[in-house]
Amino acid sequence: MTAAPFDPHSLPPLRDVIARFGLGARKALGQNFLLDLNLTGRIARSAGLAEGMSVVEVGPGPGGLTRALLASPAREVVAIERDSRFVEALQDVVQAADGRLRIVEADALEVDPAALTEAPRAIVANLPYNVATPLLIGWLKRIEDYVSLTLMFQKEVADRLVAQPGSKAYGRLSVITQWRAETRVLFNLPPRAFTPPPKVDSTVVHLTPRAAPEPADWADLEAVTAAAFGQRRKMLRQSLKPLGNAEALLTEAGIAPTARAEEVPVAGFAALARAVRAARA
Repeated sequence: MTAAPFDPHSLPPLRDVIARFGLGARKALGQNFLLDLNLTGRIARSAGLAEGMSVVEVGPGPGGLTRALLASPAREVVAIERDSRFVEALQDVVQAADGRLRIVEADALEVDPAALTEAPRAIVANLPYNVATPLLIGWLKRIEDYVSLTLMFQKEVADRLVAQPGSKAYGRLSVITQWRAETRVLFNLPPRAFTPPPKVDSTVVHLTPRAAPEPADWADLEAVTAAAFGQRRKMLRQSLKPLGNAEALLTEAGIAPTARAEEVPVAGFAALARAVRAARA
């Protein structure tokens, strides 16, 4: 007999859960709660979760997005939460989920989501803004472990993820992200959608592993982008000098020595990373 679909509205309202357990948001943990089940449902649907998929959520808080993820066809949801107050508050959802929800009390920066779940897997999360970028970088290093990442960032960070060469937002994070993943913005959310309201707009971004990323070593690409964007107003023949013979590296990569970092596409930085490795060898 097939179990009845999970109804996110069958549990007590999120504001009641917050009041019952005294779950005030902690600024130090970057907590801003999304309580509107229509919005959490929209995020879960936009992730395109398929039957049989494992889903990892980071920072479930009182469980708004968790409920929406359980209403999806996903096989299981694994929620990583470092705040023990919410681990207790989520137990009602665990019981209602009938074995499809596991809570892992841990710091997401110290946990490998792929080790907690079986493939195929995805990550869907309203990320704490104070750790969103380091979390993303860690996941990008092994993005082939995931079908997709559907993540909420503050809008300024999301703009950098999808920025194109020639724009002010284009930088190291743009290059690293777009090298490893197909990246697109889904929708924005205003501060009033959250409790407490943050001071910035938020953006949901969808990332999928790039099928054939440009050949490059992660450490070399990080070194090249750090040097190039560390002095982004300078020509690359100046900013890349710490890496060796900048003129020779640029010639090898097919990039004009007078170019500046913000003008170079992802493929160009990958070529520079290969040139750096070749020169070192």
